[in-house]
Amino acid sequence: MTTILIADDHEVVRRGLRALLLERPDWDAVAEVADGRDAVTQAAKTTPDVAIIDYSMPLLNGVEVTKQICQRSPNTAVIIFTMHENISIIYESVQAGALGYVLKSDARRLLVEAIDMVAQHKPFFTGTASAALLQAFQTKGRYSLLSARERCVLQLTAQGHTSDKMATILDISVKTVETHRAAVRRKLELSTTADLVRYAIRNKIIDA
Repeated sequence: MTTILIADDHEVVRRGLRALLLERPDWDAVAEVADGRDAVTQAAKTTPDVAIIDYSMPLLNGVEVTKQICQRSPNTAVIIFTMHENISIIYESVQAGALGYVLKSDARRLLVEAIDMVAQHKPFFTGTASAALLQAFQTKGRYSLLSARERCVLQLTAQGHTSDKMATILDISVKTVETHRAAVRRKLELSTTADLVRYAIRNKIIDA
């Protein structure tokens, strides 16, 4: 028997998920909750095999819930169940310990397969999430291509410093600053300063 926790603040979604689970005699919904704090509490209490966690919930969001469930019930496999296709959310969910990521629009078609997979502790991500996750890892991997000085220029650029100011801080010429910044853009495959700022925030190089 595979035991499952459902966490979503919308009753109609919880009802739909329960109906889906009841189609499988080897599945049992051991808890239903409507907020993140209760999700963590019930996961620790019932230690389900699988926890289906909505990202947008009161009190604690899905990423924080995932972190706490993985700490308090390490044998529970978490699926983030959401309408969001945001690459940052997908990446943060995986970093928090989520083993699956399913869009609500794909629920009827893919959620059953996702539960079967993560219950065996195998990852499952919908096509859109897989593509976004691959892009995130590829982008993060490119950071290792930057030299120490280029990383400094990236950080200072994201913090809003001008080329003149960076030249003073780093004790190099403005031309050298521009050369480093061009190298950063090329290596990270980013086009604008705004792209660099978003990259730095997403990868926690600077605080948002």
